[in-house]
Amino acid sequence: MEQMIRFEQTGGPEVLQWVEVDLPEPGPGEVRLRTEAAGLNFIDVYHRTGVYPAQLPSGIGVEGAGVIEAVGEGVTGFAVGDRAATFGPALGSYATARNLKAETLFKLPEEITSEIAAAVLLKGCTVEFMVERAAKVQPGWTVLVHSAAGGVG
Repeated sequence: MEQMIRFEQTGGPEVLQWVEVDLPEPGPGEVRLRTEAAGLNFIDVYHRTGVYPAQLPSGIGVEGAGVIEAVGEGVTGFAVGDRAATFGPALGSYATARNLKAETLFKLPEEITSEIAAAVLLKGCTVEFMVERAAKVQPGWTVLVHSAAGGVG
């Protein structure tokens, strides 16, 4: 039996419940990831409060890292014992383990801990998007990050 934090209605922190779940074997294209670390992000508050709608009941949390415990049919590139991380789009990283589509995972090199991976993936992708794709920052430009209170800042 696994455990996860779930919410059945939107609202404040009081809607979060620690529940036991019976996790089935991974389906085709899925792996089971045993959580070693989960990232905490303001987007989690948006999901919980309904600012970003989630299909209810829902798990919470997008970033997570851990060890693959089982591999479903048709999965290539991952094996039991591999370390991996995800930053969504599936909600539910606040769980002891969960089944995820293998295509949403990244293998972790040994020198990157699960804690670091779970803490930086979403923020790193936000920075990459803003610097490389939105602003298209060029060498020699001065860049001001003015959101020091947020995860990226």
